[in-house]
This record gives sequence, C-alpha cells and structure tokens, in this order.
Amino acid sequence: MTLLKNQLSLALLKPDLCANPAIIHKLFELFRKDQFEIVKERKILWSKSQAEQFYFEHRNRFFYERLCGYMASGPFVALIISKPNAIKDWRDLIGPTHPCRARINASNTLRSLYGLTDTRNSFHGSDSEETAKREIKFFFPDFKF
Repeated sequence: MTLLKNQLSLALLKPDLCANPAIIHKLFELFRKDQFEIVKERKILWSKSQAEQFYFEHRNRFFYERLCGYMASGPFVALIISKPNAIKDWRDLIGPTHPCRARINASNTLRSLYGLTDTRNSFHGSDSEETAKREIKFFFPDFKF
C-alpha cells in the first residue's frame, strides 16, 4: 500500500458567498465530506489596491478593474486546503470559471450552484503547485511549507 503525500492549494470563498453564513456553513461541511483538511483559514477585507496587487498578472485584461472592484466589495475567506490531489479535486469541485458554462457542462459543481457571473463566480482555486505556493504566501506570509 502506498500513501500519497498531501498537496496544498489555496481556496478563496469570494465576497458574494461570504454574505450568506448558511452557504459558508454548508461549504465547510462539504470540505469535511470530501476529505479536504483546512490547514489555515483567514477572513479578509481588501482595499482595491490589495486586490490589484494579487491580480496583477491580469492587469491588461478587460475584466481586471471589475474583478478588483468585486474582490474589494466585501469580506471573503482564504483557505489553505490539503489532501492528496487538492488542486485538481478542488478545481473539479468548483467547476468551470464561467458559471453559465458550468450550468450547462458541469451542473453538479459549486460555480453552477452559487456563481453569478464570470466575475462573480464565487470561488478561486490554484491551478498548479507553483501557483499554490505563490498564492498561499500572499495570503499567509508566515506559513511554512
């Protein structure tokens, strides 16, 4: 029997979700059910400049201003999650970036259920181990890997 090493990922529960405590409670139950370990949790309220810093790589994209404004519109939750395939499993669970596409092609995903628009898609998940490390350090600078 081989044991898989746990992988870390950053998960964000965006402002529209955090406005509804019942949904957050339901999501934490889902984390337990799907065997995600929550390593660290932090509630955050950003200024627009903090959002611009995190999303800097998108600064020349058409959605940049709208995304930064949205992420500064209210509190959200940053989580470090862990399990053997955390990155893929979390991204599979949240589904496609665009909630409309999720409703058509991945109707059992979280973005299908809770996402509102392409910008207000309710969730974020790291897309690679390298990205996860960078994003985790951004939100949890004292975290030791």
